[in-house]
Amino acid sequence: MVVAAKWHLHNRELDKKGLPRTAAKWQAKMYCSLPLRLLSRCWGWMADRRVPKPVRPMLYGLYSNTFGVKMEEAAPDNFKEYRSLGEFFTRPLKEDARPIDPKTSFVSPCDGRILHFGAANSNLIEQVKGVSYSLEAFLGPPTWTTKDAPGMVEKVKKNASPDSVLYQCVIYLAPGDYHRFHSPTLWKPELRRHFSGELLSVSPKIAGWIPGLFCLNERAVYIGKWKHGFFSYTAVGATNVGSVEIFMDEKLKTNKWVGLACGSHKHKEYDELEMPADKYLEKGELVGQFRMGSTIVLIFEAPKEFKFNLFPGQRVKVGERLGTFEGTEEAVENPEEVKRAIQSLDAVEAITV
Repeated sequence: MVVAAKWHLHNRELDKKGLPRTAAKWQAKMYCSLPLRLLSRCWGWMADRRVPKPVRPMLYGLYSNTFGVKMEEAAPDNFKEYRSLGEFFTRPLKEDARPIDPKTSFVSPCDGRILHFGAANSNLIEQVKGVSYSLEAFLGPPTWTTKDAPGMVEKVKKNASPDSVLYQCVIYLAPGDYHRFHSPTLWKPELRRHFSGELLSVSPKIAGWIPGLFCLNERAVYIGKWKHGFFSYTAVGATNVGSVEIFMDEKLKTNKWVGLACGSHKHKEYDELEMPADKYLEKGELVGQFRMGSTIVLIFEAPKEFKFNLFPGQRVKVGERLGTFEGTEEAVENPEEVKRAIQSLDAVEAITV
């Protein structure tokens, strides 16, 4: 009763101030104290167990009807072909199920719902409308650059031009979505940081309730550049995500036991790996998979002419256009020319340091 009363008073105080109903520190700690990592590890273990063939159509069919899985897109589309729940969750799609838009340089990396998008003008950026997280806590300290700038946004940007803007896009993958994720553009990953954080739910309701949720959760952050400057691609872990797999990064091991208390994950709590110098990811290339639904966060630099073609809550699919460059008619890119443009950014950054 005491907890319920405190909860009600906290919400009433926020309502008086016209603020979103976000969690107080004590509420977030209560939520974090739940055995969510144990639950997620148990779920991962169960998802890897073999399901008897006669039971598969009933079990997978129930899941598909509950979460709206479109089996006609899957390859194979026969329930009996999936040995375990884990295999079913990470099912591949038929080759023509997700065409990649050839006339844009920036497409959706996954199937899911748009949680938030827009410019990131300060160190605090929105995870959903009215609820923010710290850019530096999310990416970690900008040790990959020697650029002397007053704020995190200016430090990570590769271009000194005032016409260069940092943007973000957050996409939530629901349990019924295609659980594999792809590269949204041709870019060069240079550094991976694995933050061993919590495994809190990343559903839209929780994202709107807990400030800094993405900084609390376990995540694999890949930092690099694309033809317009800085580019980062982050796979965020969540409750019941058995693991996050990145196919180019065999050393990444997620969903392991950690001894940190909730909220104690400072930006130094990560392990780091330099990616091969010749590694590029092509637009549409398969990057990895979630062993259940979760979230992809893209933070990238682009000219101010870039505009998102999105609205909050919109459903998107792999390969669909996410934005356009106003006043520019995009055409099919030459990959070698794009790679040369990416390589030239190192020279530009060296001049501006």
